[in-house]
Amino acid sequence: MSSAPVIAAVDGSEDSRRALEWALDAARRRAAELRVVHVRQYAAWGQADVLVAGPPDVEGDPVLDEVRALLRDRVEHRATPTVEYVALEGVPGAVLPELGADARLLVLGSRGRGGFASLLLGSNGLAAARDAACPVVVVPRPGREVHGDGPAEPGPRVVVGVHADTPDEGTLDFAFTEAALREARVQVIAAYPWPVQTWSAPGRLVPPPIDRDAVESETRSLAEGFLAPQRERHPGVRADVEALPGDAAGHLVAASKDAELVVVGRHRRRLLAPARMMGSVTQAVLLHAASPVAVVPPPSTQDTPRSTL
Repeated sequence: MSSAPVIAAVDGSEDSRRALEWALDAARRRAAELRVVHVRQYAAWGQADVLVAGPPDVEGDPVLDEVRALLRDRVEHRATPTVEYVALEGVPGAVLPELGADARLLVLGSRGRGGFASLLLGSNGLAAARDAACPVVVVPRPGREVHGDGPAEPGPRVVVGVHADTPDEGTLDFAFTEAALREARVQVIAAYPWPVQTWSAPGRLVPPPIDRDAVESETRSLAEGFLAPQRERHPGVRADVEALPGDAAGHLVAASKDAELVVVGRHRRRLLAPARMMGSVTQAVLLHAASPVAVVPPPSTQDTPRSTL
């Protein structure tokens, strides 16, 4: 998949322009082609299963014309990757996820032209993050406020969440690769449940209290072990593990302040759960993180899937 493009989904909105900027930078860093795609909503009802209707007219698409003019002005000043422009017709929520089949990355804004102004994440972004076969990066609107003191030290960071019970090598590899491309450090958030509820039947002995320091130490040790293969593959990338009590989503959102990227797995694998779904932590991070969020899909069903958040 080394020749796969970085795809930017555009619709003429300010959100999609921010996504285009992010995708352009990502394509440069990867020496990859940038494919700019505009999905034009058709008016026919009851045809949601039709992905493309009619021949695309790239030259007559004002949204792509605007992007083409924007990128043409930049060619004279700095290197721009090869750019392909694609116009499609269909339901964006159905078309966009399908684009991930041959993409390295799919990048889009948190909201497009349609939808309610109060929504933090549009339906197209949600569908792409849930269903696309490639990693999906959702670029939020600027100005999102998050609670917390921010990073303990300056410098570029890529934040990644890891579940100590079921680590996801694909998500960790994506985070380390992105950090290497950005000359950034990796901030690993490993959350553990606290306080721990203990129950006993009437007349039975109450179990001894759980040592929080021991739980935190064990969580940190497990996470450090999961990072060993990534540190070997990316010896120039520094990674710091933070074992934190309580809500994983809250910690990841807080860590998103001034971060380059937050990386999460699409979902934690559960027995009898549908293959295409998103976990509650991933959804919360998409809705509230101040930085761009990369959602990494689980491995192919042909492999044994292991996922984080």
